[in-house]
Amino acid sequence: MKAIRIHEPIGIEGLVYEDAPDPVPAVGDVLVEVRACGITHTELYWPIWTDRAGRDRAPVIPAHEFSGVVVALGYGTTGLTIGQHVFGLADWARNGTLAEYTAVEARNLAPLPANVDHVTAAALPISGLTAWQALFDHAHLKAGQTVLIHGVGGAVGTVAVQLARDAGAHIIGTGRASNEVSARELGVHEFIDLDDVPLEDAGDVDVVLDVIGGDVRDRSTALLRPGGTLVTIADPPSVHPQDGRAIFFVVEPNREQLIELATRLRDGRLVPLVSTVRPLTDAPAAFTERGRTIIKVAD
Repeated sequence: MKAIRIHEPIGIEGLVYEDAPDPVPAVGDVLVEVRACGITHTELYWPIWTDRAGRDRAPVIPAHEFSGVVVALGYGTTGLTIGQHVFGLADWARNGTLAEYTAVEARNLAPLPANVDHVTAAALPISGLTAWQALFDHAHLKAGQTVLIHGVGGAVGTVAVQLARDAGAHIIGTGRASNEVSARELGVHEFIDLDDVPLEDAGDVDVVLDVIGGDVRDRSTALLRPGGTLVTIADPPSVHPQDGRAIFFVVEPNREQLIELATRLRDGRLVPLVSTVRPLTDAPAAFTERGRTIIKVAD
């Protein structure tokens, strides 16, 4: 098969479009013909060079969120069938999805509704699961509460706004001034341009979802009401609220949550961010671009 691989940890310059061995599905796996996948710009600098047993696995195929069609089942695999359209999140410690085929644990995938295209679906797994787990698993957001979402113009922020809107929360969003119109269309009630308006103008909130880290994350802690929760995906918090929680987490695959997200996609209640679509041969250039790039692997 054709794939994008990196043979040594030298960053974007090491990405190569080349032939790679076809993956073989293990017990509980499915083999998926990849139709589209999303990239994470920082992934090449993660500790991606060994598997879970600590064995060297170079050369590595990057990218982990994707959409495609099941073409083979591993021994003992249940819940999915050959020919089924699926989307989901591949294991971080295995080869990813910048390839024509990928082998993935079946439990990490969910069926794709017939009216959702593969490019749209591939844009959702990481941002959708991150937003869901932050708001509901960790912060336990409820109707009537106020949530402050940083970076509402980004992939996670865009989905988080829509999920919080459906949950009945009052939403305060931060971002660049150019993001305000689209953020309000998605459901933001109050918008703060951090280049122009002090963060403290947000007032008291029940939940903070942070994707920025640093000073913004630490100053947001002071905005929490008693018992409130700050959830961050940037880095572990250095400041903790006196009467509340500050949580750092890394997104995990979850079939049930993917199904919930797929239902919202099907019903038009959720639209993930897609800025640019490129073919697989152009994937190395996509790592240098701003915005949300989806790689279209096959029609």
